[in-house]
Amino acid sequence: MVRLAEAGFPEESLEEIQKLIEAENSDLFDVLEYIAFEKTPVSREHRALASIPKLMGVLTPNQMSFIQFVLERYVATGVEELDDMKLPDLLKLRYAALQDGVNALGGSNQARQVFIDFQKYLYQAG
Repeated sequence: MVRLAEAGFPEESLEEIQKLIEAENSDLFDVLEYIAFEKTPVSREHRALASIPKLMGVLTPNQMSFIQFVLERYVATGVEELDDMKLPDLLKLRYAALQDGVNALGGSNQARQVFIDFQKYLYQAG
């Protein structure tokens, strides 16, 4: 968002457009696609639901359970939940202890990779 703001598109302006096109439940990514290509915005809920079948084929049951938790938070609160800086907090919320979450996902490197990699499926699904 910093680069967009520097280019003359502050987040507040994009949020106003988001309201005007009735896309409050979509990502700002969808607002940009609407501006550039007149593409109908996709709701976070639709995006999340559409990604689940693709994710089930590549994640373990423990990983899938965690990602479904993340998707629920993403739908409820927005794209901020997908920031990799939030991963430790999300693991603590889901598993009560960070190390329990790391262990459930196959180690710290695997936990981070799962969190980052699932997002490509999220945006392919839209």
